[in-house]
Amino acid sequence: MKKLNLLRTSIAAVAAHLILQAPVQAQDYPAKPIQFLIGFALGGSSDLVSRLVADQLAKRMGQPVVPINKPTASGIIANETVAKAPPDGYNMVLLTSGHPIAAVMSVKMPYDAVKDFAMVSTVTSYPMLITVAADSPVRSLDQLLAKARAQPGTVTYAIAGPASAHRLLGELIQIEAKVDMVGVTFKGGAQAMIDLMGGRIDAMVETATYSLPQVKGGKMRAIAVSTAGRYAPLPDVPTVADSVPGVEFGSWLGLATSPGTPKPIIDRLNREVAAMLKTSEVQQQLANLGGEATPSTPDQMRDRVTGEMARWKRVMEIRKISPN
Repeated sequence: MKKLNLLRTSIAAVAAHLILQAPVQAQDYPAKPIQFLIGFALGGSSDLVSRLVADQLAKRMGQPVVPINKPTASGIIANETVAKAPPDGYNMVLLTSGHPIAAVMSVKMPYDAVKDFAMVSTVTSYPMLITVAADSPVRSLDQLLAKARAQPGTVTYAIAGPASAHRLLGELIQIEAKVDMVGVTFKGGAQAMIDLMGGRIDAMVETATYSLPQVKGGKMRAIAVSTAGRYAPLPDVPTVADSVPGVEFGSWLGLATSPGTPKPIIDRLNREVAAMLKTSEVQQQLANLGGEATPSTPDQMRDRVTGEMARWKRVMEIRKISPN
């Protein structure tokens, strides 16, 4: 009995110690540099936004936020590093809209897309653009879909890869518009644009961060934007939903850290992200990259991931797309 009481006393003492220590650690956060893992190569939109966030957080939190590029496996290595890091807020990553897609399109992932991340906040969102060559006779998405109905299986559109938002958005449009088109995979937007301008493909589905400069430069013409509302840089371009009701999608980037990170640390990071996204400096830099500031709560970001996983899983089931 004495041993049992001693054990209970020891357990209670340890629990009390942990309870007392956690708020102190959270209050002192950050007490050392923070690693910011970037799953993509230098110069891309995810890299640029990650570095912007790292720079702003460093200014606000009084500690260096060190960007570290791990451009392998479409960001999975960087994500895995954060998913398996200690729950202390010293490892962060910018998840992309490809995160929920990878979760449903890959049979084996080294982490759970929801449970293995402490979501902090979405940072920026931007539409996908449906574009055609500047000299294409197709002037609208309605015309492109009419051509697809008249000639099933002959209309082609460029996509970034078989496991991408580009592909699944194209598949969703086909489901809701009841048309049959062909998605053609390209390794990069540059080659896709060459084939688009050369008339070898009919259309292109690509992020605004890539397509907007090409549209502004007169190389391509935008016929639809994927978001629910009009896109400020291209106010005259209709939405996809204007032609295909119910189809809307915004590509996004959002900050996350390791699972189990104390709530006070998550709350602090969320406040700092929200504050920086209110500044005109950050809003302008995001606009220069084709996006807009879109802060959220941690729960809203988590709901976005789970909602998109369910949506894309439905698309895969209807189009009979098997996970890899």
